[in-house]
Amino acid sequence: MGTYVTANPTTGTTDREFPGLKDDEVAGVAERSLAAYQEWRATEASERAAILSRTADEYERRADELAAVITTEMGKPAKEAAGEVQLAADIYRWYAEHGPDLLETEVLDPQGADASIVQVAPIGPLVGVMPWNYPYYQVARFVAPNLLAGNTVILKHASICAASSALMAEILHDAGVPADAYINAYASSDQIADLLAHNAIRGVSLTGSEKAGAAVAKVAAENLKKSVLELGGSDPFILLDSADMERTTKIAAGARLSNAGQACNSPKRFIVLDELYDDFVDGVVKQFESTVVGDPSDDSTQMGPLSSLSARDTVAEQVETAVKQGATLRTGGKPLERDGAFFEPTVLTDITPDMDAYSEEIFGPVAMVYKVSSPEDAVALANDVEFGLSGSVWSGDIGKAEEVADQLEVGMAYVNEHGTTLPGLPFGGVKRSGYGRELGRWGMGEFVNTKLRRTASE
Repeated sequence: MGTYVTANPTTGTTDREFPGLKDDEVAGVAERSLAAYQEWRATEASERAAILSRTADEYERRADELAAVITTEMGKPAKEAAGEVQLAADIYRWYAEHGPDLLETEVLDPQGADASIVQVAPIGPLVGVMPWNYPYYQVARFVAPNLLAGNTVILKHASICAASSALMAEILHDAGVPADAYINAYASSDQIADLLAHNAIRGVSLTGSEKAGAAVAKVAAENLKKSVLELGGSDPFILLDSADMERTTKIAAGARLSNAGQACNSPKRFIVLDELYDDFVDGVVKQFESTVVGDPSDDSTQMGPLSSLSARDTVAEQVETAVKQGATLRTGGKPLERDGAFFEPTVLTDITPDMDAYSEEIFGPVAMVYKVSSPEDAVALANDVEFGLSGSVWSGDIGKAEEVADQLEVGMAYVNEHGTTLPGLPFGGVKRSGYGRELGRWGMGEFVNTKLRRTASE
């Protein structure tokens, strides 16, 4: 049995410890989820929707409490934490309002029979393996559509998110989700593998690292269980032109430094046409150097600590390696000399394909800026990685920007914005960024039985 530890990355001290799931309890969790599924699937979709609506209400009513927990738990600045709580509420409410319609039976052309229809039915207990960087949002986008569909959920959150995961379970249960229809499990990776091998479990969704995704996908495949993976990213931000470079660099810096750079769909590679390059680099460096880094509970703070000391040290090692391999450090590059997991906002340039930083994801407040001579070169560079989550193109010429965006090998391409996530928009990537989609009608379709019923006369 392991232990979930909530450490405060602002101070570097342990806040609380939570006992983990015992090995001899794993099968019981699966069986409880299966028993709850029989009742939950029989609940009217309108009642499941009403429960999700009450969940959204509770998120809004307890917003300050929810936000404070993740500010302490993983260092998210108070304003960003409040925004994440509202986004989670919006997702629950979207599925409450639109989900029942997505479950309606579809009538097809009979095609030689009396009737051909498609029914949408749940498939059973699911396992969710969630990351620490967006504790509420990541869970909501998996849980909301699947509870609405009639599936039950066993949720394994990141080990540093024990407090927020307990709070989410409490809210869902208070809103009316039966206790065993949503189980918060402080499980280990080995125990998740055991769950996926259990006959009761029908699928798994993971958001996290490539390594974790590959491990879970392997076990799921060996047990013939469906998996959905949302993994890392090294998103390009392509700048073709700018009428206001100060505004552009402010947007770029804000997008990269949000959540201390710990977002899979954060713009990590800034690809800039050569005539704009010097001004862009100067502007981004200025923005990074003026960013207020500090206590995330202070409203004046613009960037808090990384989620843990180990996360900070990993970023420090990646930056150090990049510089040793020949990259130019324009600003930042080291941990702040204070308690906690703080790291300086950092800008790197002159990165070449033979450097580790060229192909890996740096999950922290680090911008990599590249110079190219044409839109064609920008596309080639953008696509020259194994990731394919999202990307953005920036230009006053919308048609030109859309033409470039259409060539990006990503699951989400944006023009003049980056990383927008809304309840009704699909979220997911291609290549090593994973497979499957969350949110909107696409998220509702991943773990359901699209069942044909065809009737012919005797």
